[in-house]
Amino acid sequence: MTTTVAGARRRRGRVVARNTALGWSFLLPNFAGFTLLTLVPVGLLFYYAFTEWNVFGGATWTGLDNFRQLAGDSSFWTALGNTVYYAAFHIPLTLAVSLGLALLLNRRLRGVAFFRTVAFFPYITSIVAIAQIWNMLLSPGFGPVNEVLRFIGVANPPGWTTSADWSMPAVILVSTWRDMGYYMLLFLAGLQTIPKQLHEAAMVDGASAWDRFRAVTLPGLRPTTFFVTVLLTINSFKVFDIILVMTDGGPGQSTLVLSQYIFQKGFEENQFGYASAVSIVLFALCFVVTVIQFIVNKRGSR
Repeated sequence: MTTTVAGARRRRGRVVARNTALGWSFLLPNFAGFTLLTLVPVGLLFYYAFTEWNVFGGATWTGLDNFRQLAGDSSFWTALGNTVYYAAFHIPLTLAVSLGLALLLNRRLRGVAFFRTVAFFPYITSIVAIAQIWNMLLSPGFGPVNEVLRFIGVANPPGWTTSADWSMPAVILVSTWRDMGYYMLLFLAGLQTIPKQLHEAAMVDGASAWDRFRAVTLPGLRPTTFFVTVLLTINSFKVFDIILVMTDGGPGQSTLVLSQYIFQKGFEENQFGYASAVSIVLFALCFVVTVIQFIVNKRGSR
């Protein structure tokens, strides 16, 4: 009897060891790629932020000199302000538009799959093509947008990407149009998880469409909204491609953001130590805002 029990334990141990080896065989390739391509570069980033390095020689330890230089760098503060400006308007606008689209396309309508595809299509379209087309549409002199504004009586339409005052609003509008389809799909997935019985019960109780949205839909979408908000916040703070192609940070520095400033300092001026310090500031900004969102969401779900 003892021999049988010992044999069973050995067989069970071999099965556990084999399953563990199989599990690690699936995990290791991805973990190795993550370590080499993400974890190690991030660790080096935190080191280079305290050095002076131009990639052509060794990195010289300078301590907090890069961060002291940031405090007096007017371009850095301009980029930081523009980043916060972009995020402050892009996040709520994209949330509202994508949620509205999801509610509209969550119904049984003829051709609803086509309209969902149309809404999502800008997100997978080349950012260069999108930026060039919108630059032509928003051309102050001959763009269709300003032609329509003149037709309806606007004597002096905005200069859009050629104006320091209107360049950032133009980028925010185009970026919202591009991103709304992706977040719409996430909201659609969240809407599918809300039991229909809750809406039916609310209708039986005489609740209006607004009451059902406020008392049933929004609470049911809380996990999805939190997830979308976190993703949207991170993507908004590290915006780079659409601004680089549409305005290149201009006119002047009216659309210069932290990601582009990091690119300029690192890859155009070869100040990799200073660029790493700016990257840490951007990382800290994203981290703090995300932590605040987690705290607010946790308190709201109690």
